[in-house]
Amino acid sequence: MGMKKFLIVTADDFGLHAAINEAVEQASRAGVLTAASLMVAAPAAADAIRRARELPDLRVGLHVVLADGWSVLPRGLIPALVDETGRFGGRMFLDGLRYFALPAVRRQLAAEIRAQFQAFARTGLVLDHVNAHKHFHLHPSLLEMLLRIGREFGVRAVRVPREPVWFAMRAGGPLAGSVGAALFAPWLALMRRRLRAAGIVHNDQVFGIACSGSMGE
Repeated sequence: MGMKKFLIVTADDFGLHAAINEAVEQASRAGVLTAASLMVAAPAAADAIRRARELPDLRVGLHVVLADGWSVLPRGLIPALVDETGRFGGRMFLDGLRYFALPAVRRQLAAEIRAQFQAFARTGLVLDHVNAHKHFHLHPSLLEMLLRIGREFGVRAVRVPREPVWFAMRAGGPLAGSVGAALFAPWLALMRRRLRAAGIVHNDQVFGIACSGSMGE
């Protein structure tokens, strides 16, 4: 007899905007939404936390932000990571190279990741899962830090952003779907091996990456 399969419906960017928070609450109360991933330093994070405390059926995880979003630590402590407003940039390819090559930058990353876990712990919410904004935890260095630091905070589940090629091709177009699958396949395989070795639960597949930002009701 095979293992049971489960569908987990998750909303990312919880805390980014009050409208997102409202949608999360409505979907949770309607029984549609399983979980939400919280951006602890986002503008509407306090509102998201308040709503989450009133939604006993909603599982809440940490949406680690290391690109295109706000940091927890002040710029003075992580000057290599954020601009003068405390925001991470969106140049993920170039930043990813820096994270591989520069130990000083990785130390700042580790400090910020720890600060985000600590901020989540202060909410009093139960940590259901961890993932990263724009799936940046695919980066091997970031995944290593997330697992090492997250272990101290009870991390037990991490998303693997593995979308079936057929779905990605249908949603994002044949070229985008096939190129994306070829590009990320080695990183996804490495991620799954690391998660299994660490005893971390992970999903089999994800649906919706190729149509991120364009989904409606």
